Amino acid sequence: MKYRAVLDTNVLVAALSSRRGASFVLLNHAINQRFALLASPALWLEYEAVLKRTEVTQMHQLTRQDIDDVLNALCAVVEPVQAHFLWRPQLRDPNDEMVLEASINGAATHLVSFNLRDFDPPMQRHKLSTPARLGPVACRPADFLNLLENPS
Repeated sequence: MKYRAVLDTNVLVAALSSRRGASFVLLNHAINQRFALLASPALWLEYEAVLKRTEVTQMHQLTRQDIDDVLNALCAVVEPVQAHFLWRPQLRDPNDEMVLEASINGAATHLVSFNLRDFDPPMQRHKLSTPARLGPVACRPADFLNLLENPS
């Protein structure tokens, strides 16, 4: 089974800020198509805007061209998701709604984020092998990486 995942923007920020963490490895796995990376146009625009924010570029020390190169590499493998249904409002933070919508509309198996509480209550967390109540299973980057590298 090939997993289908949406990465929350915070995972991309972490991936570009450190080469030591699970987020960086997941980014490479996405580029190497070890799982299907899903994103909607709205989420893609958020990726670009956040990764190019001054405070974020100070963290990852990459140029705008470097960011464009990373996004272009991801663009070559991303599966675009069209929003057939808007699921709003479901979450406490309206900024997370587009991540949830991309996950549900793209039939993602997993939504990968550092902020799992942001996706409660509509999603089940941590039980990586069972279906969520609504849409994909929300999990942290390290958990999803473990699932990819150690399938049961």
